[in-house]
Amino acid sequence: MSDRTTPTPTLVLTGGQVLTLDAALTVAEGVAVRGGDIVAVGGDAEMRALAGPGTRVVDLGGRTVLPGINDSHLHGAAYGLTKPPFALHVGHPAVGSIADVAAAVRRAVEAAGPGEWIVGIGWDPGYLTECLADPRRFPHRRDLDAVAPDHPVCLTDFSSHMVWVNTEALRRCGVDAASAAPAGGVIDLDPDGEPTGILREAAQQLVLAALPSPTVAQRRRAIRNVVRELHTRGITSYTEPGLGPGGATTFFGGLSTDNWTAYADLAASGDLQARVSVLLMPAPIGGSADDVRKGLAELRRPRSADERLLRAVGVKIFADGVPPNRTAWMNEPYAGGGHGALCVHGATPDLQVGELREMIRVAHEAGFQLGVHVTGDRAIDTVVDAFLAAQTAAPRPDARHYVIHGDFIGAASLAKLAAHGYGVNMNPAIKWTISDLMDEVVGPERSAHQWPVRSAVEAGVTVCVGSDAPITEPDWRQGVAAMMLRESKASGRRSGPEQCVSLTEALRAYTVNPARQDFAEDWKGSVEPGKVADLCVLDRPLPALDPHAIMDVQVDLTVFDGRIVHER
Repeated sequence: MSDRTTPTPTLVLTGGQVLTLDAALTVAEGVAVRGGDIVAVGGDAEMRALAGPGTRVVDLGGRTVLPGINDSHLHGAAYGLTKPPFALHVGHPAVGSIADVAAAVRRAVEAAGPGEWIVGIGWDPGYLTECLADPRRFPHRRDLDAVAPDHPVCLTDFSSHMVWVNTEALRRCGVDAASAAPAGGVIDLDPDGEPTGILREAAQQLVLAALPSPTVAQRRRAIRNVVRELHTRGITSYTEPGLGPGGATTFFGGLSTDNWTAYADLAASGDLQARVSVLLMPAPIGGSADDVRKGLAELRRPRSADERLLRAVGVKIFADGVPPNRTAWMNEPYAGGGHGALCVHGATPDLQVGELREMIRVAHEAGFQLGVHVTGDRAIDTVVDAFLAAQTAAPRPDARHYVIHGDFIGAASLAKLAAHGYGVNMNPAIKWTISDLMDEVVGPERSAHQWPVRSAVEAGVTVCVGSDAPITEPDWRQGVAAMMLRESKASGRRSGPEQCVSLTEALRAYTVNPARQDFAEDWKGSVEPGKVADLCVLDRPLPALDPHAIMDVQVDLTVFDGRIVHER
């Protein structure tokens, strides 16, 4: 894969297993890099012969080289803002009970100034001992009032689709028994009609809008911190799924337009050390087609200094909620009743369907790729049909729309996506996290089908995988292991083993497939001459490894744009 005209490389990695993930799934022994590009891939002797006096040669000793990992659904700015000093971590295993959460809040109150907001993220009732002991027990404002009577407290759950707040937070935000939930939102109430302190979906905005907003400089710092962490994990590219006016009222404005400004500043100054594809977010959860029009007019299509580093590729729209909260729109009822609902503007389901179709049409006709958050089977069918209707009304040769999450996607929708070159972006690490909980929410049979990766692959759909950080850690190893095993984090029990995929299929979902989602398959996603030198070196051979051992694999070296940015 080289010839005598190959320029002298600046870096050679050789003596290992290079999983190129090219179309032929070539396995080579080494790769040569000059500047920011791959210049040769081939055998050990061939790669060593290319080296010159100034070439750094890394002897891999049998270790594995992958293309730089592309986490295709990672809220980078929001993830950075969930970390100290910005927020408390109240997720499993840092906390194991409501009492633990209260203790963490108490410590934060002791360190805070008078009346300051206490914010945190990550709690999950599926891992809180009081909730496990009594299914009727759920976090309540009184749990927080006991330790924070005078400080407003806002704790976002692991899914970012629900917040738990105290009485002082409700008071400051004017939420009481008479408050009406916004469209697409739910305010949980006690039997006496008073708010419990749990706000779901669009109702979160009633409190999140009041949180103090980090400055653009703080956002830049948070993003830099995240990119440094991603380098230690071998991640060189990611999709930031939703930045814009529709994200202004999310946790710390983690999806706000200010984050595009922070990213653009970093790209312009040469300080953005990752390739970031952005979905613009013109409308909030519970939004309308008019919100999409207004948001797109405000955003236009922002440009960056280097579109191989930062590029606005599409538009993010929210269609429904999430299954653990019973807010995904399902054909069959949840255990205990209810079907969930769409979370868009409209007084009836039919009006909401019409509004969602119009939102999708507006973004499609504006020339954007669409990534639609949708999880319930009924909602997914609605979205996929809306993709096709928009395409029929305004044909585009290569829109590459995709379903985000697609938890309960069925065969008919998969076939339609495949026929139009559309994709699905799934989250197997969430399956690992909530598998047992979902057995209770939708029953074991439907739970086993959640995130049907193999069905999607066999249907011919381009499957991408993302961590959805901060919902899970941005750890591609866990995603790969989850796709290969479909085991539960809590019990180890397998759920839907017929949906397991091979190592190659799992790795493609983190490399070449996301490159296609990014409209970048010509220049990234595989280890081939002419593509950018983004590489991930593991500490051992990967192909023959037991999937249970993948989490033990360490990233020894990360190369971004031809430069070593992490070395263990």
